[in-house]
Amino acid sequence: MTLSHLLLWLTAVIWGFAFVAQSIGMESLGPYSFNAARFTLAALSMLPLAYIFDRHRKSDLHLTLKAGGITGLILFSGATLQQIGLLYTTAANAGFITTMYMVFVPIIGLLLKHAISRNTWLGMLLALIGLYTLTVGPNLSIQYGDALELVGAIFWAGHVLIVGYYSRKVPIISFSIVQLVVVAMLSWIMALMTEQPTWQAIESSWLPLVYAGIASSAVAYTLQTIGQKNVAPSSAALILSTEAVFAAIGGWLLMSETLSQRELIGCVFIFIGIIISQWPQKNADIKIKVITS
Repeated sequence: MTLSHLLLWLTAVIWGFAFVAQSIGMESLGPYSFNAARFTLAALSMLPLAYIFDRHRKSDLHLTLKAGGITGLILFSGATLQQIGLLYTTAANAGFITTMYMVFVPIIGLLLKHAISRNTWLGMLLALIGLYTLTVGPNLSIQYGDALELVGAIFWAGHVLIVGYYSRKVPIISFSIVQLVVVAMLSWIMALMTEQPTWQAIESSWLPLVYAGIASSAVAYTLQTIGQKNVAPSSAALILSTEAVFAAIGGWLLMSETLSQRELIGCVFIFIGIIISQWPQKNADIKIKVITS
């Protein structure tokens, strides 16, 4: 195992435990307020990276703002659904359902006439079986929080595709900062309209906010970028998908969450499906760039 692989594993751990931080943070803050503070911290913490990596790059400012605005709106939708969903479901469920974005990416890709391998089809089938087992209860009902996480995963998938498109056209860090600012602004607007955020509440949630805003965004994003330079994209995606496992471990260790036998079976199916769909292939490799959790 190389240093690059270790950096990607560390990224997955940080992202997985971010689900726990997001859950704990809402003990004092509402979902919009938490996201507002989190993404404000994330944007500020990435400014030094923009200065280091993007200051000498020539770029189209209008295109960067446009790209950041579009992806920021999609990221706001996904992050909002994920955060509200965590009020009604466990960190483990949220982690595994969110990771379904790796299955939804090729499904959306079908609409764009992308080719899909047999491994991907098989992985999608197993992941969907797992999703059904994990989320659908008696009388074909689905828990509210799980449903929000599932819809959010569709937005995460859309975010992956759009980031992949624009990341080749604009400075990636400056582009990321713009979208983070958009999410922060929209979250602050919703928080002030629907919640009553206070400085005392923000102070009470400072540790989850710092973890979710700085560690899960600026630090993990940097580790991911460095790690992916020397690791095949499909192998990197495979490692990063284990964030769902670390979300479950974090929920168990820090929040005393447990999974029923049925939920555990569902999680296993989802995880195996993602592994199969992302398994490195000799004849083809799929490039995936994502900023998540």
